[in-house]
Amino acid sequence: MDLVSLQNWLDNCAFAVLLVTMLAYWIGVSFPTLTWPGGVGTTGMAIANLAMATLLGARWIEAGYFPLSNLYESLFFLAWGVTAVHLLAERMTGSRWVGPFTATTALAIAAFATLSLPDTMQASAPLVPALKSNWLMMHVSVMMLSYSALLVGSLLAIAFLVVTRGQAVELRGSSVGTGSFRDRADRLRLAQQVNGATAIAPSTETGGVAVLEAPQTAAVALSPQRLTLADTLDNISYRIIGLGFPLLTIGIIAGGVWANEAWGSYWSWDPKETWALITWLVFAAYLHARITRGWQGRRPALLAAAGFVVVWVCYLGVNILGKGLHSYGWFF
Repeated sequence: MDLVSLQNWLDNCAFAVLLVTMLAYWIGVSFPTLTWPGGVGTTGMAIANLAMATLLGARWIEAGYFPLSNLYESLFFLAWGVTAVHLLAERMTGSRWVGPFTATTALAIAAFATLSLPDTMQASAPLVPALKSNWLMMHVSVMMLSYSALLVGSLLAIAFLVVTRGQAVELRGSSVGTGSFRDRADRLRLAQQVNGATAIAPSTETGGVAVLEAPQTAAVALSPQRLTLADTLDNISYRIIGLGFPLLTIGIIAGGVWANEAWGSYWSWDPKETWALITWLVFAAYLHARITRGWQGRRPALLAAAGFVVVWVCYLGVNILGKGLHSYGWFF
């Protein structure tokens, strides 16, 4: 089997495995009594991650350059990063609620790369002079890893909003916390105000507290288990975004150095550069609100959910809506 045939087989394999994985995860959250979907989902994400890593490695061998020079390669690198961060987040939380959102996103990315892009955009091509630099690996890989972490962190925030049914749940505990997430959940004292009444789950210690901001006549009572899950999702979302933000910062700085080397200017207000700055500001505001203002719960989750959209505009939207120096993704 030649490398081209191997790549075609691997991208189709990744797509098929992610499809099965997504279905398994959604079955798991729809039928909580079933135990097998969680194992199938985790195994599927690991297999898809390996298939995409092998695909990128094969293209690296075939073309002789780091495989991030066109949209097809960057999409699969992003999907690989999402699955890798997913496995980390799932290991930290032990929750089946991580998978449905991340698996769906990874599947959508792989489907777009495999089924939507024309063959000419999927094929390897010689690098243009501006890309023949060691900064290609430094800048683009770090940016893609930051996108992966920020997307997964934002997806966990969206999962938090789904678990809490959009109610104004505020978690009064520490964003950082100590011990494992399972231990912290066991120690959690939870309170919920529904129609002016408070329901408190038993606890032996005073840890985080989850309450509704104000009595709501139409609020639906959330079980202590659901509130504990919400607390876990809130914390792991914060930690994953906290991982992605420094990577984004490093990637932007590396991009400025590379731009000066290639085009003689550190910053030219290219559409991609402008949206990278907007993305940085959105997640800087998220972290600022959590660290200095002590925000937890729905408000930072909504900000992170907005960040999910901003990341996609920065990564893909500006390549579709307008041309610029970062034009590898332009296909109109």
